[in-house]
Amino acid sequence: MRIHIATDHAGLDFSEQIQTHLREAGHEVVDHGPQSYDPVDDYPSFCINAASATVRDQAAGIQTLGIVFGGSGNGEQIAANKVRGARAALVWNVDTAKLARQHNDANVISIGARQHSLEVAIELIDAFIAEPFSGEERHVRRIAQLAEYEATGLIAGREID
Repeated sequence: MRIHIATDHAGLDFSEQIQTHLREAGHEVVDHGPQSYDPVDDYPSFCINAASATVRDQAAGIQTLGIVFGGSGNGEQIAANKVRGARAALVWNVDTAKLARQHNDANVISIGARQHSLEVAIELIDAFIAEPFSGEERHVRRIAQLAEYEATGLIAGREID
């Protein structure tokens, strides 16, 4: 599987170690930065690039997921979710990592590098990658509603204020 990864300064060490783990597990890793430590770097472009590449690859039929890191993971998740077609989920335990895939067909996860040990982060990532989307009708319907709103600002048959 191809994995797109991005971070900010807070997650740089995690990113490097996790890239090694993912490559050793047989994944192709694409690093969207940063390439060096800068305590005042701006994460949005890194995370947007990783999410954009994930969405593009998936549209091309390539088996792909994305991972973004930051101190808390909040800003990185927000940045990734600005990309049309990205469904980025902030995960903090194995259940949220699995449910992000099972129920939301999340294609990007965000992890707080200051919130978890490297071992826990790897456990979250491995759970996310291994878990398939359930394909249950209710989840498919909800994801379609989100995509419709993203594209049109409306959800057919629903009131949007």
